[in-house]
Amino acid sequence: MKPLIGRDTKLCMSLSGRPSNFGTRFHNRLYEIFGLDFVYKAFTTRDLDAAIGGIRALGIRGCAISMPFKEDVIPLLDEIEASAAAIDSVNTIVNDDGRLTGYNTDFIAVRHLVEAAGISPSTPFLLRGSGGMAKAVIAALRHLGFEAGTVVARNEAAGRGLAEAYGYDWQPALGPSGAPLLINVTPLGMEGPDAEALAFPEAMIGDAEIAFDVVALPPETPFLRAAASAGKRLITGAEVIALQAVEQFVLYTGVRPDAEQIAEAAAFARENANR
Repeated sequence: MKPLIGRDTKLCMSLSGRPSNFGTRFHNRLYEIFGLDFVYKAFTTRDLDAAIGGIRALGIRGCAISMPFKEDVIPLLDEIEASAAAIDSVNTIVNDDGRLTGYNTDFIAVRHLVEAAGISPSTPFLLRGSGGMAKAVIAALRHLGFEAGTVVARNEAAGRGLAEAYGYDWQPALGPSGAPLLINVTPLGMEGPDAEALAFPEAMIGDAEIAFDVVALPPETPFLRAAASAGKRLITGAEVIALQAVEQFVLYTGVRPDAEQIAEAAAFARENANR
């Protein structure tokens, strides 16, 4: 049984431009399953420096970092773990007695899902986006040996820089041709003003083989719905968010859930994300 919240309860949190309930429900459900004296709460902030200072000063055990803070948080930390340093993006902070270390568990989740999907590294991809999550996806694909791909991003400095850093191509906008593997790493389809936006044209989706959307909420974006209707293979943001959250949970608590416990917590989080 999980202890009552008290003075010894350890707090974990998230910082996001658009906070959701998924991580909160997921982590707190696992705390209940294991009877851990932890509690998890989602936040946003207009003062990132002060928020990170609060994590250090108040002894907050861990913090998940989401858009748009994954890169800006780096100079505020004491140490960057190798995977986060390699892609210059942090999605997890661990506080060890006031020393803050940045990690990236998105990379781990993406690599696992692409491997599990059995996608050949010879499959060309088209990735739309250039932010912190795009870096995690591109780095995972390069780590897996993907040979040919194109980054689509309006920001030339960010898009071209990301593509060239990993040996891929860049273009400023979608062209007439797509690729067998389409990847959305933008807010298109995310809950909010972009909820109804389609990340790729329907014709391009029809010509593809695999649709990968990192947007987790809603779990079924317009892009994924169109791809499913066309009979395409899917990798979903819901899968990514669950796997990366598991790695965060392990870093915060030292406890690794089994597959059944992960599935239970993920199902609970999805069912209760809007409550």
